[in-house]
Amino acid sequence: MQTDKLLLVEKVLILKSLSIFRETPENILADLAPLMEELECERNTLLFHEGEIGDCMYVIQQGEVRIHKGDITLAVLKDREVFGELSLLDAETRSASATCASDCSLFRIDQEPFYELIDSRPEVARGFIKILCQRLRAQNEKSVKG
Repeated sequence: MQTDKLLLVEKVLILKSLSIFRETPENILADLAPLMEELECERNTLLFHEGEIGDCMYVIQQGEVRIHKGDITLAVLKDREVFGELSLLDAETRSASATCASDCSLFRIDQEPFYELIDSRPEVARGFIKILCQRLRAQNEKSVKG
């Protein structure tokens, strides 16, 4: 029987290619990979709306996703980029909307199983904290220069 689902090892390789998990050992990523729900979305699919409570993050396997506030585009993310990651740690409202700018293959990771994973694998949380600190520093640099 043919299936389009990715194998565990393929999901681990995708996770390892992401900056947020680059330093996370493969055996830990093998625990995270089964939490990745595969989604196929058509162009113009609204993934989430600004102001909604967030409880998951997304990984773009293939395609482009536009992050926006109303009609103002904040970023266009492409293959192997992550968005919504703050919602894995803190179920607050989304700061912007996300819409597929093309047909997309995505992975979704929900907050509750992720919490269960970091309870047993603190290295995953450390990787997350590191990338969030880097993003915060970059944002601080922008605001100082801007």
